[in-house]
Amino acid sequence: MLTRRIIPCLDVKNGRTVKGTQFVDLRDAGDPVELAAQYAEGGADELVLLDISATLEGRSTFLSLVTRVAEAVMVPFTVGGGIAAIDDILRALDAGADKVSLNSAILRDPSLLEVCARRVGSQSVVAAIDVRRSGASWNVWTRSGTTATARDAVTWARETVERGAGEILLTSMDRDGTNDGYDLDLLRSVSDAVSVPVIASGGAGNADHLAAALTQGRADAVLAASIFHYGRLTIAQVKHTLAEKGIPVRR
Repeated sequence: MLTRRIIPCLDVKNGRTVKGTQFVDLRDAGDPVELAAQYAEGGADELVLLDISATLEGRSTFLSLVTRVAEAVMVPFTVGGGIAAIDDILRALDAGADKVSLNSAILRDPSLLEVCARRVGSQSVVAAIDVRRSGASWNVWTRSGTTATARDAVTWARETVERGAGEILLTSMDRDGTNDGYDLDLLRSVSDAVSVPVIASGGAGNADHLAAALTQGRADAVLAASIFHYGRLTIAQVKHTLAEKGIPVRR
């Protein structure tokens, strides 16, 4: 059985790691290179670094920071934020990232996914989908969660995979930073609709929440931020709990 991945997320703004609630009220969480190295040494399976202001500020992603993180860690990591063209993707991979996360750019031009998959391979292309619940379904949001779209999250997830995404990073904006647990209905709906791994994001408050996302939500990996940034849990503690529940993890 494939091991499930534990992925700390570092949202970066102005060179610092930050964390908010539902994408607002950001608090400082430390130096991203130091945190990345700490998490890698502590047992993280992968890392995600998101430049959360790049798209809104109309600039490319933080390549110098990507290079520094690549020099500091030996685990795979994904980079997102401000990546809008194939050249941006190539620069991020050349700087040391293993994967790139695409969000606003592919909503503007879904064919970018096909271009990326042909050029660098689907294994390096992650479709990031930020959603809010709307009745019994979920709507996709863009531009760092500031702008609603008319797209249904499950339909969009299926299309990103058809166009070449090798993985989906699925964030519930309703749950983000709340520590109330992941949106399990959302996870199940997307996981059942696609054939690629789904990373659960938004809402982790304890190890049981991560376990629920991997079992009830049928996610392949779990992403968390504040529980690690502010010392509520270590990666080792999370993996111990998951292993006790019979969930395969890399120890």
